[in-house]
Amino acid sequence: MTVESTAAHKPRRSAGSKAGASGTERARTTARKSAEPELVQLLTPEGKRVKNAKNAEYAKYVSGVTPEDLRGLYRDMVLTRRFDAEATALQRQGELGLWASLLGQEAAQIGSGRATREDDYVFPTYREHGVAWCRGVDPTNLLGMFRGVNNGGWDPNGNNFHLYTIVIGSQTLHATGYAMGVAKDGADSAVIAYFGDGASSQGDVAESFTFSAVYNAPVVFFCQNNQWAISEPTEKQTRVPLYQRAQGYGFPGVRVDGNDVLACLAVTRWALERARNGEGPTLVEAYTYRMGAHTTSDDPTKYRADEEREAWEAKDPILRLRRHLEASNHTDEGFFAELEAESEALGRRVREAVRAMPDPDRFAIFENVYADGHALVDEERAQFAAYQASFATESESGFAAGTGGN
Repeated sequence: MTVESTAAHKPRRSAGSKAGASGTERARTTARKSAEPELVQLLTPEGKRVKNAKNAEYAKYVSGVTPEDLRGLYRDMVLTRRFDAEATALQRQGELGLWASLLGQEAAQIGSGRATREDDYVFPTYREHGVAWCRGVDPTNLLGMFRGVNNGGWDPNGNNFHLYTIVIGSQTLHATGYAMGVAKDGADSAVIAYFGDGASSQGDVAESFTFSAVYNAPVVFFCQNNQWAISEPTEKQTRVPLYQRAQGYGFPGVRVDGNDVLACLAVTRWALERARNGEGPTLVEAYTYRMGAHTTSDDPTKYRADEEREAWEAKDPILRLRRHLEASNHTDEGFFAELEAESEALGRRVREAVRAMPDPDRFAIFENVYADGHALVDEERAQFAAYQASFATESESGFAAGTGGN
């Protein structure tokens, strides 16, 4: 299976397409999209570099990118997509309880993730598999929680990459508080918080914006606007483009082409530099698209039109960079062949790792709650142990009763 073929897979005809939007609705959608503000773009969907005065402020942050760097960004996106496809397949086969795919958002995550420094700290939501890859988190560690065998899977301080956050938007508060602490410590590192367009409607995010602005916290809010909050489109969540909300809080907001890995790298480097220089928070809106379902528990063909997905497939972030690499003679067939082999090996490693995961330790949830012992936790642990033991007692009683009746 090639990585590009994953994006090219066509879903069945959607109910939305069959029903068809009314003429008025289509006109509104067309008018809205034609009125969308321009975004920072350094690489067109055809793979051509964009160089103009408007983008110059950001383009200088990638002026030193070499062909080797570009191949590295391409490799990151390909392997991340392969990992994501394998995880989706594993869920369909019952090996995972749930999976939140990043399909289509590879450029936003790899570009921004590669912009971070080792001493920066990342607060993800539950879909940042590409950012985790950039931070050096073993991808197999991302799967334990989705399989239900652990509550996280990695040490957040090992890679300065916090555990996945399921509660929508809450991690932006954690990031803001952490960033305020970084500033008080006098460190020059930065913090970046990831969330989606749906989370931008949460009060937690609004509170984060307020506190970060008032305290000039060194934090970057990286919103991946993938157009849909499960089945709710962005236009039903906000009256203004998301990045413009920052203005009301007193810090800058930028919309970047979220399917352009080079632009995401440049804009995030710019925003992180602002944070490190004591210039406060920035909101980056990566304008992208979720090609798959919100999670494997929903069916996007029930609420999205096929035409919409097809339009975004033409902007595929991986194909875009591949076209640029080929047109610039920065690669050859040997590179793509080796990467395909590496991709397949990663898929096999992920599959084997998931199936080898041990059953969970039922009492692990009581560990690491407090640095020292705590009487209440000890009491709860004892209650849970008694509860677990009751099953064994009931089983033994039932077995004994059944045996006697026969």
